[in-house]
Amino acid sequence: QVQLVESGGGLVQAGGSLRLSCAASGRTVSRYAMGWFRQAPGKEREFVAAISWSGGRTYYADSVKGRFAISRDNAKNTVYLQMSSLKPEDTAVYCCAAKYTTLGTVVPHRAIEYDYWGQGTQVTVSS
Repeated sequence: QVQLVESGGGLVQAGGSLRLSCAASGRTVSRYAMGWFRQAPGKEREFVAAISWSGGRTYYADSVKGRFAISRDNAKNTVYLQMSSLKPEDTAVYCCAAKYTTLGTVVPHRAIEYDYWGQGTQVTVSS
């Protein structure tokens, strides 16, 4: 079992930045691809970014490409999402997810591919 706990959310003005963290416990996530998803009120959950367990590959949704950066520190069992140039439409609950894989290049972008999920952290961007 892997437990994931997100932190770093909050209220920020448009154009500002936030860094989200996802701390894993229960098992090392060094063999887990990690992803971030978000869900806004009244909308479906959508993929944001993913990173391979090696950290060598990343994948982003078009809506955040160039503004968000996903990274990981396997020694700390933590994944990060650096968000810059935030827009009101980025307002959502952000959740991290983990997928066990033996392939160091996998960057899954579909929610159904993930094995474990965190509870999420709220990000609110004011205009």
